Amino acid sequence: MKLTAITFTLVVAGTFGVVTPQKSHADAPAIQTQGPIIHLADNLDEQALLGWCIDTEGRGLGEQLQAHSCKPAGDDVLFSFSPDSGMIESATYNGLCMAYNAPENAVNPFGLITCDSADATQHFAYDATKMEIHFASDASQCLTVSPIIDDAGPYQSRDLIVAACEELEPSFKQWVIRD
Repeated sequence: MKLTAITFTLVVAGTFGVVTPQKSHADAPAIQTQGPIIHLADNLDEQALLGWCIDTEGRGLGEQLQAHSCKPAGDDVLFSFSPDSGMIESATYNGLCMAYNAPENAVNPFGLITCDSADATQHFAYDATKMEIHFASDASQCLTVSPIIDDAGPYQSRDLIVAACEELEPSFKQWVIRD
């Protein structure tokens, strides 16, 4: 069976309701990373309580993005959000921004590419009240993480994906933007 982005989103949305327990409150991570980061507000089962940050895949500069343990030392988790432009830019790799450039890739749809303000795939919005990051062009689709945790050396990783905001439990879609 070919897994399309829409099929994957439906599978993930269904999975959240079945596998993810309902919580009455969030378990905050113990963030140790210095510098600008974008991390989930909930620790969401990260084993070392480091939380989940937007990160480049692999060590150092990578073309694809994921959610990763917020490493105490690691420049590849440093990202900032500009509300004026709506762009999420690497604080380490100058001129590279997050883009939803592979929507057909259900597992890894986000890349780190040259910043281009004319590229609609690089424009996001942050709803501070709901703590949601969504597409600037579609507030119904939120940035989220996969329910599946992978080992990543001494840390952990999750796929960084998109799903319908209304289908997600808050712990999977509430982000903190720290400058």
